[in-house]
Order: sequence, then structure tokens, then C-alpha cells
Amino acid sequence: MSYLKVVSYSLTHLTVAVSVAYALTRDWQIALGVGLIEPMVQTLAYYIHERLWQSRREVVPVPVQVRRI
Repeated sequence: MSYLKVVSYSLTHLTVAVSVAYALTRDWQIALGVGLIEPMVQTLAYYIHERLWQSRREVVPVPVQVRRI
């Protein structure tokens, strides 16, 4: 993945977050605050999700036997 793509996505995410917050509050200060804080919280949530997902994969599934009729 290129750095340009990461920067592009980050700016798109910031624009959407600020726009939605502004549409809900009609206050640019709150919208900018939400737009800056939300990606940080989202990054933390993603990290936690990935850790949980990886621990799920480490569990060995029990094979299921299928009976033919």
C-alpha cells in the first residue's frame, strides 16, 4: 500500500467525519474536534479488534462429521 493512498484515505476520513459532525451540530469547533478525535479512537478500536480476531484464529476448530443418509 502506498503512502499516498494512506494519506488520501486519512484526508477522506477526516473530511467525512467533520462533515457529518457539522451536519449534526452546525458548530465548526465541535465538528473539527470530533473530526480529529474520532480517527484516533477508531485506530485504537481497530487495533483491539485485530488482536481479538487473531486470538480467535489461534483456537483450533473441532472437526464436524457429516452423516450421509
